Amino acid sequence: RSRWARRVARMSKIATAHLTTCVQTVLAGAEEKKREFLETIELQIGLKNYDPQKDKRFAGNIKLPHIPRPKMRVCVLGDAFHCEKAASLGLDFKNADGLKNFNKNKKLIKKFAKKYHQFLASESLIKQIPRLLGPGLNKAGKFPTLVQQQDDLSAKVDELKATVKFQLKKVLCLNVAVGHCGMTDAQVVENIKLSLNFLVSLLKKNWQNVKVLYIKSTMGKPVRIY
Repeated sequence: RSRWARRVARMSKIATAHLTTCVQTVLAGAEEKKREFLETIELQIGLKNYDPQKDKRFAGNIKLPHIPRPKMRVCVLGDAFHCEKAASLGLDFKNADGLKNFNKNKKLIKKFAKKYHQFLASESLIKQIPRLLGPGLNKAGKFPTLVQQQDDLSAKVDELKATVKFQLKKVLCLNVAVGHCGMTDAQVVENIKLSLNFLVSLLKKNWQNVKVLYIKSTMGKPVRIY
């Protein structure tokens, strides 16, 4: 079977009409009880027939067509060129001196890592990070993504915001942001489909490893989609 046919077969476990109805339920619920902030829509995944102790723990990233977390905080660790660019875009940034000022203080570095969801770093700086900051960012799972001089910094930030990570740790449940309540139902459905296709491709036995799937908004009730 062609790759396309296989992908469609993988996704056909959940009918688009059913998925759309579920998304509409979540969006309607968020509309009913309007919050002061933009609620994120999460995909909650329960797996089965998987032993995190023995089976290979998977991890993978996928870029979604619509940014699920527009308010995601990104910091640029940059050379002079990228710091100037970041300033003009209104992004937080730090140069090499700014990183040296941490004096390898673990507490301060941990606090710094916690403040942001993701980091971007210039080539000249990315090599110095282990020396300047120690393993702090790595431990937090936030080692910076490389940004080159020829890259469009704004597009690179958007790419980070649109990328979600599937990673199996010690438990058989995963949560991933797949949208927000300011999106149309079609946009959320598109993001969910792509996320699920990708997740299923990471699993050893594809759909046979999927036990349950729910979607929910930050403050809303979970809606079962599978």
